[in-house]
Amino acid sequence: MHSKQRLVEQRLKRVLKERIRPAVHARAVPLHVEIWDVPGEPVPVAAGLAAPYRPVRIGHRWGPPWSTSWFRITGRIPEEWAGQRVEAVLDLGFDVTGAGFSTEGLVYRPDGTVLKALNPRNSWIPVADPVRGGEEVTYTVEAAANPALCDSHEPTPLGGAPAWITGGGDAGDPLYRLLRADLAVFDTQVWELAQDLDVLGGLMHALPEADPRRWQLLRTIERALDAVDLQDVSGSAPAAREVLRPALESPAAPSAHRVSAVGHAHIDTAWLWPLRETVRKVARTLSNVTQLMDEHPDFRFAMSQAQQLAWLKERHPEVYARVQEKAKTGQFLPVGSLWVEPDTNITGGEAFARQLVHGKRFYLDEFGVETREMWLPDTFGYNAAMPQLMKLAGVRWFLTQKISWNTTNKFPHHTFRWEGLDGTRIFSHFPPVDTYNAEITGAELAHAVGNFQDKGAANSSLLPFGYGDGGGGPTREMLGRAARLGDLEGSPRVVVERPADFFARAEAEYPDAPVWVGELYLEFHRGTLTSQLRTKQGNRRSEHLLREAELWSATAAVRTDFPYPYEQLDRLWKTVLLHQFHDILPGSSIAWVHREAERTYAEVLAELEGIVASAQRALAGEGEGTVVFNASPYARGGLPALGAAVRTAPADPTVVPVPSGDGFTLDNGLVRIEIDARGLVVSAVDLETGREALAPGAAANLLQLHQDFPNQYDAWDIEEFYRNTVRDLTAADEVRAEPGGVRVVRTFGDSRIEQLLSLREGSRRLDVDTGIDWHEKEKLLKAAFPLDVRADHSTAEIPFGHVKRPTHTNTSWDAAKFEICAHRFLHVGENDWGAALVNDSTYGHDVTRDVRPDGGTTTTVRLTLLRAPRYPDPDADQGRHRLRYGFVIGADVAAAVREGYEANLPERAVPGAAAVAPLVATDDDGVVVEAVKLADDGSGDVVVRLYEAHGGRARTTLSLALPWETVTETDLLERPVDGTVPVRPDTPEDTGPHLTLRPFEIRTLRIARRSEG
Repeated sequence: MHSKQRLVEQRLKRVLKERIRPAVHARAVPLHVEIWDVPGEPVPVAAGLAAPYRPVRIGHRWGPPWSTSWFRITGRIPEEWAGQRVEAVLDLGFDVTGAGFSTEGLVYRPDGTVLKALNPRNSWIPVADPVRGGEEVTYTVEAAANPALCDSHEPTPLGGAPAWITGGGDAGDPLYRLLRADLAVFDTQVWELAQDLDVLGGLMHALPEADPRRWQLLRTIERALDAVDLQDVSGSAPAAREVLRPALESPAAPSAHRVSAVGHAHIDTAWLWPLRETVRKVARTLSNVTQLMDEHPDFRFAMSQAQQLAWLKERHPEVYARVQEKAKTGQFLPVGSLWVEPDTNITGGEAFARQLVHGKRFYLDEFGVETREMWLPDTFGYNAAMPQLMKLAGVRWFLTQKISWNTTNKFPHHTFRWEGLDGTRIFSHFPPVDTYNAEITGAELAHAVGNFQDKGAANSSLLPFGYGDGGGGPTREMLGRAARLGDLEGSPRVVVERPADFFARAEAEYPDAPVWVGELYLEFHRGTLTSQLRTKQGNRRSEHLLREAELWSATAAVRTDFPYPYEQLDRLWKTVLLHQFHDILPGSSIAWVHREAERTYAEVLAELEGIVASAQRALAGEGEGTVVFNASPYARGGLPALGAAVRTAPADPTVVPVPSGDGFTLDNGLVRIEIDARGLVVSAVDLETGREALAPGAAANLLQLHQDFPNQYDAWDIEEFYRNTVRDLTAADEVRAEPGGVRVVRTFGDSRIEQLLSLREGSRRLDVDTGIDWHEKEKLLKAAFPLDVRADHSTAEIPFGHVKRPTHTNTSWDAAKFEICAHRFLHVGENDWGAALVNDSTYGHDVTRDVRPDGGTTTTVRLTLLRAPRYPDPDADQGRHRLRYGFVIGADVAAAVREGYEANLPERAVPGAAAVAPLVATDDDGVVVEAVKLADDGSGDVVVRLYEAHGGRARTTLSLALPWETVTETDLLERPVDGTVPVRPDTPEDTGPHLTLRPFEIRTLRIARRSEG
C-alpha cells in the first residue's frame, strides 16, 4: 500500500473511532439502574418483571457463566431535548467479541412486550423521535451472561477448559461489568457522516492502486477530515458531508457487477450454547429485525429454520405476530424449506425428506408461503440425493457458501446447475463473498467481484448480510452502507432484495450455466462424521425406530382398530429433526448440548419402542405362539419384508467356534472365518467360490490407533497427516470361544475394548459386537479390513442410493477425499466378486490401495469408530460405548444394500398367533420400500415411499394387501404431482399398479382405501 494512503487510512480509522462515532450519542444523561440476578435457569417474563430489584452503579460486575440477570433502567428526558430523536444506550460489558458470542439482552416495555435486543454491535434502544421533553422512561432488560467461548469466525481450543463449559448452572465468577447506561440524543448528521466516511474509506482501500478513483477518494476523504472540528463534531458534520457528496453521487459503471444483498442472521440452533439459549437468541434477533423494518421499508430479511420460528411462536407470540405482519408486507422472507439447517452427510434419506415436509408445511400453514429455496450456508458438505429431494418438495434453487472452505481445491463455479444421483438438476449459487455473515464492506464487495468464477457469462451474485452464527442480524449501519453502494463509482451495484428475485434473474441471465455432477464434498471438517458417537447413535436408532413405528402403526390401523398416533409421531419426528442440526448431529457443540441430546434420544427411543410394541401386540393377536416382525424391506429367514410370520422353528443359530491351531474357526458352509490367537481375522473364505477375501499375510478387524491433533478445529477436523503415526492393537488380554462366537478383550492406555465375533447359519456376514470403555485423548480409533481386491472405486450408501468414489489419488480432488461418508454400508469389489462393511453407528470411513510385490492389489477398508477431540467438549466421547459392524464376504452392491437394512432393523418377537401380511410389497429387490405410513392429513390413506436402490432401471408390480380405490403419485408433501392421473384397479382382484423407475428414482404413492361397506 502506498504510504500516503496508509496515513490517510490510519487517520480515518482513529477519527471515526475516537471522535465521530462517540459523537453520535454525545449529549447524554445517566439512567438509574437496578438488577435482579436469576437464581437458576431463565424465568418467564412475568417473573422477571415482578422480581425484587436492587440498585447498582456503573462498573457493577454481574453474570456468572450461563446465568441471567434482569436490569431495570429508568430515567427522565431533559426538557431541552424536545424535538430531538432520543435513544437509550446500554453497554452491558460489550468489550469482548462480536454479536452473538458474549452477553446479549432482550428489552421489554413496562407492559411486558418486547421492544428490541442488545448486543455488542447493537447497543441502543429507541425512545422516541421526536420527544416532547420531560417524559419518564422505563425499560427492563433480560441479560444473558453467555461466555465468549471463541471468536465468531475462528474457534480455537481452550487451554484449560473451565468446569462450566460442560453444562449449565451459575458456577464461576461474574463475566461482565456494566459500562454504560444513558439516555442520549441521536445526532443524525454525525451518524450519516460516519456512514459516508466508512463507505468511501472502504472503497478506497479496495480499489487497485492504478485506479484513479482510489486517489480521488483519498484526497476527498482527507479534505472531509480537515473539515471536521474535533471539538465540535456535531456542528461541523454537515460541512464535512458536503465535501463527500460529489464522490458519493458519482454513479457506477454500466457494466458493474450486481450484488443482491439479502438480510440474514445465521443462528446456530445449538453450538457454543444450549438449545434453550437459541430460543432466546431467536427472539432477540427477530425483535431487532422487525424494529429495523419499521424504519427501513425496503429492508428484506430471509430466515431459514422453521423450528426457530415455531419456538418464537410459542415463547414470544407478540414478536411472532410482528414477524407475520412483516411477511405480509414482503419484508420478512421465509426461506430454506427445512425444519432446521441439518447436516446433510449423516441425516438419513427419509429423515431428510421429513426435514422438507415439516419445513415446507410450517411456512405454508403459518405464512401462506411456498418456499422455493434451499438455504444451507453452513452445512459441512452436501449429498448427491439432494437435488432430487429438493425437486420432489417443490424447491427450485439451492444456496450455500461452505464449499468455499475447501482446503485443497477451489470449486470452479459460483453459479451452476447441480446434478444429483438420479439426474435431477437444481440451479445453485455459492455467494462469492465467501461468508454468510457479510457486513457490506468495501473489502467484502471487492472480494465478491474479484472472486466470482463465472465472469463474462454471468454478472450477478448474492450477498447474505448480518451478524450470524450467534445471531444478531443486520444493523442500521449495514443498511446505511447498502444505500450508499446502490450506484457508486468503483463499486458493484448493491440492491437489497429477495433471494427469489436474485435466483430468477440469475437463472435467466445464465441459461447455459455449467453442470456439477454428484456430491458436493467439503474438503474440510471430515471429523464430524465421527465425533460424539452417542449423538450419532441416537439419531440412527431414532430414524429406524420411526420407520418401524409408522410401518406397524399404519399396518395395525388398516387391519385393526388401532389408533394411528398422528400427533405423537409428528412431535417425535420434529424432535429428531431438531437434533440433526449441523452442529448437533456432527458432534461439534459444547458438552451441554450433547449430554442433553443423549437424554432426549433416550426419551424418544423409549416412546417409539412403546408405539412399536403396542402396534405389534394389536397385530399379533391372541395365542401361545411367537410372531416375528421384520421391518426390513427384504424378506429374511422365512419372514416377509414389512410383515410378520408365526415362528415354528428356532431362528438361525450362531455358529459354534471350533478350535483351530492357536485360534478358532467359524464355518457355516457359506463362509469360513479363521481367528488367530491375537483375536484377529486372518482368513475369510467364500466357500461358494473358494475365494480368500483377505490380502495375503494380512489380518482383518485390526483395530488401529492414530494420533489425532488437527491444525485448528478439534471436533470438526481430521487432517491427512494423522496417518503418519499408527499403533496396531494386536495384543489381546483374552481370546476365548463361547457358544455365541469368539470373545476378544484388549486393553491399551486407560481404555478397554471387548468384541464378540459371531457368524450365523445361512449368513455371509461376520458380526462384530463391540463394547468400548474409551479414555483416550486426541486419538482416533479405526477398524481395518485389508482385502485381496483390486477396486478402483468404493461404493457407499447415501440417502436413497449410493455413490462411487475413487480409491486412487490421481487428482487433487481424489486425494482430498481421504475420509468419506457412508451410511449403512461401504462396498468394494471387482466385476465378479466383492465384500462390504455394514454398521449400525458410524459414518466415517477410508479406503486405500496398495500394490503388493506379487502384483496383486490390497484394498484396505476402514471404519472410523471413535475420536477424542478436546474442543468444544473437553470430554467428548469419553466413557462406555457399544456399537456393531459386520464384514460381508462375497457381496455385490445389492447384497450390501440388503445387509445394511438388516443390520439396522433387527427382528422383533411378540407373543401371539397371527401372521401379518405386508400392506405393500414389490417384486423387484432393486425397488426398496423406505416408508409406509398413514397420510398426514388424517384421511386414512396409506402413503408409501420407495426408491430404486441398485442404480439401474427397474420394473415392478406393487402388491397391495388392502382394498384400494386409487393410487396417486404425490410429492413429498403428499400432494398430487401435476399431470398425474390416479391409477384405479382393473378388476376387484387387481393387487396394485405397475411401476417403472429410473436409477435411484424416488416415488411417493398415496393409496386411497376402498370402502368395504
